[in-house]
Amino acid sequence: MQLEFSPAEIAFQKEVRTFIAENYPENLRSVQDEGHDLSKEDFLSWHRILAKKGWIAPAWPVEYGGTGWTATERFIWSEELAAADCVGTMPFGLSMVGPVIYTFGTPEQKAKFLPGILSGDDWWCQGYSEPGAGSDLASLRTKAVRDGDDYVVNGQKTWTTMAQHADWGFFLVRTDSDAKAQEGISFLLIDMKTPGVTVRPIITLGGEHEVNEVWLEDVRVPV
Repeated sequence: MQLEFSPAEIAFQKEVRTFIAENYPENLRSVQDEGHDLSKEDFLSWHRILAKKGWIAPAWPVEYGGTGWTATERFIWSEELAAADCVGTMPFGLSMVGPVIYTFGTPEQKAKFLPGILSGDDWWCQGYSEPGAGSDLASLRTKAVRDGDDYVVNGQKTWTTMAQHADWGFFLVRTDSDAKAQEGISFLLIDMKTPGVTVRPIITLGGEHEVNEVWLEDVRVPV
């Protein structure tokens, strides 16, 4: 087993370290050092720099905007980000819904959603947990009923991180109440500006507004 980096990998590590040192936003560092809550724009300031460089989605396939890095290069990248105390990119678009879309989505869905995830123009949130259905998602009760070319969604989600900033959300909903509980669930992409979507803050004991509850009342989602 080779436990040392190759000369090429050492050169890559130096390139990464130099890039972070020269490009990490000074105002973002100040916000971190002073212990203030990070705004949406704070997160996106670093995201956009990485997107412009082409380094925002190292694990994605090259044809969809990935870097083509090896596993070792991705390890070096993550280690250097941690060593420099860089703000993490939001995982909901880049690590969660993006890979689902480029793996299972139609060409039209890929063209519509992937560019906005990479650029940061579209902020995503995750609608999984519900009151009474946290890690046990087979118990979820949010329903989506087919009505012509739409699903009509009704229900409630909770602990929805950063939903107050989201343009889009990916939601687990029950589309078949007669199937086995684990099998009657579908994955819907919902525009958060759709009538009937309401985001309400949950303020933590520390006074932060990071998580939310999301209400869905007769929300029409195109099939």
